[in-house]
Amino acid sequence: MELKDFIEKFAEQFDNVDVNELTPETKFKELGEWSSLMSLSIIAMADEEYDVRIKGSDIQAVDTINDLFMLIQSKK
Repeated sequence: MELKDFIEKFAEQFDNVDVNELTPETKFKELGEWSSLMSLSIIAMADEEYDVRIKGSDIQAVDTINDLFMLIQSKK
């Protein structure tokens, strides 16, 4: 799993977020579309795309897209 591919899959979860606006340092909880439903979408994406189970508390514990990427990497 590469960070670039992860960012692309992350961006696909949103309706109005351009992948080009996202960097590893992006604080994803500050995105306009972020909500508890988006959190569930990210949990589902981790499960479907990477066969990794994460919880809402895992997402609450990280801040940036890179942090989320590293979290999913650590659970593989």
